[in-house]
Amino acid sequence: MVPVIALVGRPNVGKSTLFNRLTKTRDAIVAEYAGLTRDRQYGEAKWQGRTYIVIDTGGISGDEEGIDAKMAEQSLQAIEEADAVLFMVDSRAGMTAADQMIAEHLRKRNKRSFLIANKVDTVDPDIARAEFSPLGLGDAVPIAAAHGRGINHMLELALGIFPKDNAEDEEGAEGESEVVAEGQEAKRIPGPSEKDGIKIAIIGRPNVGKSTLVNRMLGEERVIVYDQAGTTRDSIYIPFERGDEKYTLIDTAGVRRRGKIFEAVEKFSVVKTLQAIQDANVVIFVMDAREGVVEHDLNLLGFVLESGRALVIALNKWDGMEQGEKDYVKTELERRLMFVDWADIHFVSAKHGTGVGHLYKSVQTAFASAVTRWPTSRLTQILEDAVQEHQPPLVNGRRIKLRYAHLGGANPPLIVIHGNQVDAVPRSYTRYLENTYRRVLKLVGTPLRIEFKGGENPFEGKKNVLTERQVNKKRRLMSHHKKAEKKKKDKRR
Repeated sequence: MVPVIALVGRPNVGKSTLFNRLTKTRDAIVAEYAGLTRDRQYGEAKWQGRTYIVIDTGGISGDEEGIDAKMAEQSLQAIEEADAVLFMVDSRAGMTAADQMIAEHLRKRNKRSFLIANKVDTVDPDIARAEFSPLGLGDAVPIAAAHGRGINHMLELALGIFPKDNAEDEEGAEGESEVVAEGQEAKRIPGPSEKDGIKIAIIGRPNVGKSTLVNRMLGEERVIVYDQAGTTRDSIYIPFERGDEKYTLIDTAGVRRRGKIFEAVEKFSVVKTLQAIQDANVVIFVMDAREGVVEHDLNLLGFVLESGRALVIALNKWDGMEQGEKDYVKTELERRLMFVDWADIHFVSAKHGTGVGHLYKSVQTAFASAVTRWPTSRLTQILEDAVQEHQPPLVNGRRIKLRYAHLGGANPPLIVIHGNQVDAVPRSYTRYLENTYRRVLKLVGTPLRIEFKGGENPFEGKKNVLTERQVNKKRRLMSHHKKAEKKKKDKRR
């Protein structure tokens, strides 16, 4: 089994900085702000041939109330999951009552723990060791997470007892061709991101129930749920299995309108959410059914479409609404979400679990539609049938000719159509082709992009040369004609 290392400590001791250092990422938001991390964050790291999982946690102070109490519960859960605990303290601030409380908890749980004295870049390490010796967890290991000092010695202590990874032959895992040969049926070819399963990003405005939905889909209290907008600050990646399928859920921070974002921390959270959308295979867009479709929902949906992500829409808090309110919301959805009428819409209650299980089927359908490949012959035949049923318009008295189509990419599907005068294809005819492909190929839940490419004109750039040849030919004909006329006159004489 892969060892699990949990980073715990009171707020602002540098846990997220160390997490980013170990995972060689910037997954955890870091700022001079106590209590920034709230949910536990998992990351994969490797050191000297040993792969391990590291958990970043929120701070524990011992006097938590409200949302801070929820954060502390996440940290205590991480301790239970871990094979080893790195208990971080701040060597600059010295020992506090919160440090003593955490140390006592670790001793009671009989966890394999290591005392890590961070921020020793400006403090004598020997003084730091003496300062924290009363905690009863052995000598403190001095490190400076921000600069990478002492990290190797710390990992040697924490991971030294675990065996190195077994060398596995991964030949054949890569190199599978994404080209579908002629005569083959359409098929789904896994992309490089599918090794961890389908990545599902849960996005939406603040306080619409995203974290509640994540916990309901997982069947456990995995992320903090609190009746306060902005509870989630970071994008939390949660891999899991359901049946025989692998998934990775991404809980994201709510995105407010730009004019309402004032804190720097919230700006970083928004960036993390937008990055999560780019990283996902499928986006579940959560809206508050009681508020209906607001303008900012449309802005967020626009970003999802620009990113080309597959889409499933979930209207949360559907329970308890009057029938008249439900009918009004459905009418508004049809009117305002016409531009994403290809996406499945689910009416759910994340709090009670109503309708949540049906989301998985739509996610799988949307993902399959996004990554399936079709041969050129199939796409060209659909194009020919569409053109035969409805001809392209005339341009300057000439008919637009569309010759053949092929797949230019997947996730989202890109169909490239070749022909003449394609720059003049009207948007209405492009929509007609999109709808035709979507209907024939049974695409659900994914955007579809069509790109036109014109054929090269072999005479382009040679106009002057051709004109000169025509002139010379005309001169030769005229000269020949004159000679013939002269011969006729001479014979008459």
